[in-house]
Amino acid sequence: MARRSALPPVHDVAVLRARLDRAREAAAGTGLVITPGSDLRYLIGQPGGSLERLTTLVIPADGAPALVVPKLEAPGYEDLPLAELGVDVITWVDGVDPYNLVAERLSGAERVAVSDFTPALHVFGFRDALPKAEQVLAGPIVRELRMRKDAAEIEALRKAGAAIDRVHARVGEWLRPGRTEAEVGADIEAAIVEEGHTGADFVIVGSGPNGASPHHALSGRVIETGDVVVVDIGGPVAEGYNSDSTRTYAVGTPRDADVAATYAVLQEAQQAAVEAVRPGATAESIDAAARDVIAAAGFGDYFIHRTGHGIGLDVHEEPYIVAGNDLPLEPGMAFSVEPGIYQAGRWGARIEDIVVVTADGVESMNNQPHDLVVLT
Repeated sequence: MARRSALPPVHDVAVLRARLDRAREAAAGTGLVITPGSDLRYLIGQPGGSLERLTTLVIPADGAPALVVPKLEAPGYEDLPLAELGVDVITWVDGVDPYNLVAERLSGAERVAVSDFTPALHVFGFRDALPKAEQVLAGPIVRELRMRKDAAEIEALRKAGAAIDRVHARVGEWLRPGRTEAEVGADIEAAIVEEGHTGADFVIVGSGPNGASPHHALSGRVIETGDVVVVDIGGPVAEGYNSDSTRTYAVGTPRDADVAATYAVLQEAQQAAVEAVRPGATAESIDAAARDVIAAAGFGDYFIHRTGHGIGLDVHEEPYIVAGNDLPLEPGMAFSVEPGIYQAGRWGARIEDIVVVTADGVESMNNQPHDLVVLT
């Protein structure tokens, strides 16, 4: 059975037509083959879905784009304004080679860009059908479009940020001694939906020593008085755009005497990074703004990941806020600012907001306080 997202599609014809035109322009003579996923949703309003049967959007350097889709799955695309967008629909049935249908639309193409996460099954099919065409990744082309959010996308990120803020404001309802991380996580997951998301993409509840593992999820560990707990949560709203926010909590007075001073360093680092965000600043300079504060306090070895990642239709996308990325920031770019300090075997802490670069600075999508939240 084909799998398609339950999220509603975007139907703004003018927006989608402009995206298709910009994608063709950015491809600069390269044919684009966009398989189901967030890139497809960005371009036609729906992420689609396929397993062994090929579904793909084909954008040739010249001529009309086409959606190649199995006939049995075509009804799932009938609510899209494909005719208004000038996208031909080419259906196929079992026994027909869909890769040859793609090749016909890309006849003569010397270079074809394929979606980054296309299954190998389909990549090899394209290779066999287009043996003379160089195949490259479409990611570097499409991400140039997706990195710069328009007003509607930014509004969707605001909506997602406000929704996840409401969940963090309620964490005290569930986080208490005697409960397991998994029990707390289940309550948080339900609240993520209650507060306006279509689902929970991830729930991290890292208590005590588990908080020193940045991607710890949930476990049967029983939360104890004195624990420091990292809660990192997020998910999509109806428009498909995601939230991602982390706050750190203490269940009663922290048992470790160094928590307050260490957490103050983390607060300073996160604030320094956010304040450094502005058009023209580089992605790596934002990382350095946080990292320098933490290193100067003697915790450099305990900050073990990049400062941030882009966010939009995917939770992780360009731009990445990391050393070595000299990309100048531009208005509309959206990303996390999330430094952390992790002391293995003891405890960890992280503060994370989603921010958007504005014409003259930065806007935060999250507005919950950054203080260590002590639950009594």
